[in-house]
Amino acid sequence: MELTENAKAYYERMFPGEPSPWMETDPEFMERFCNFACDEVVRQDDLDDRTRFMAILATLLGCQGLDAFRRMMKASLRFGVTPVEVKEIIYQATAYLGLGRTAPFLTAANQVLREEGVSLPLPGQATTELSERTEAGNQVQVDIFGEGMRGFENSGPEESRHINRFLADNCFGDYYTRKGLDYKQREMITFCFLSAQGGCEPQLTSHAAANLRIGNDKAFLIKIITQCLPYIGYPRSLNALRCVNTAAEQSK
Repeated sequence: MELTENAKAYYERMFPGEPSPWMETDPEFMERFCNFACDEVVRQDDLDDRTRFMAILATLLGCQGLDAFRRMMKASLRFGVTPVEVKEIIYQATAYLGLGRTAPFLTAANQVLREEGVSLPLPGQATTELSERTEAGNQVQVDIFGEGMRGFENSGPEESRHINRFLADNCFGDYYTRKGLDYKQREMITFCFLSAQGGCEPQLTSHAAANLRIGNDKAFLIKIITQCLPYIGYPRSLNALRCVNTAAEQSK
C-alpha cells in the first residue's frame, strides 16, 4: 500500500497509532481512499480542520454512517471539536432526521466520550423555557430566513397549522436557541444533514439560501460539499451543488 506523505501525515493526526484493519484486508481500497480523502480532498481548499470535522460528523449522521461516525468522532475531538459541539450536532439532527435515525449516534457518542474520560451529562446549553420557546424559535426563523417568517407559527391551513408551530417551537425553539453552536454553524450542519440524507432538495435549497443570507457564502458551501464528498459520494454531492447554485441564482 502506497500512501502519499500528506495522506500518511493526516491519517496519523486523525488516528495516532490506530491503523485501520482494512489496511491489512483491503490495502488497495485503503490506498486509493486515503490518498483521496486524506490528501487530495483536504488540500483542495483552505477550510479549517475543526469546521471540516463538524461537517463530516453532520454528514455521517445524514447518511446513517454509524461505524464511520464513531471513528471520525474520535478524530474530530483531536482536531478541536468539543464534546458539547458533538452533542449539539446530534441533538439538532433529530429535528431533520428523526430520533429513529439519531438514537444510535447518541449512544455511540456517549460511549466514545466515556472512553475519552469525559464526564456525562455535559453542562446544559438550553436558553429557553418551554413557555417561551415558540416566540424564541420564530425569532430565530426571522433572524435566519428574514422578516417574511414573522408569525410563521400561525400561518397555513388550520388543519396543518400545528406543523408550522412545531417548526417554530421544536425545530428552532428547542435546538437553534441552544448554546454550543452559533447560527452559521447550525445552518452549516443542517445543510449537511439534508445533503447527505437525500430526497430533500427543496429543503436543501431553502437552507442553502439561509446559509448564504447569514454569511456562509457560496464558496464556503462548495468547500463543505467538497470535504464531505468522500463520505456521501458523487450523486448527493452533485445534488447539493445544484441546490447551492439555485439558491445563489435566486438571491441575486
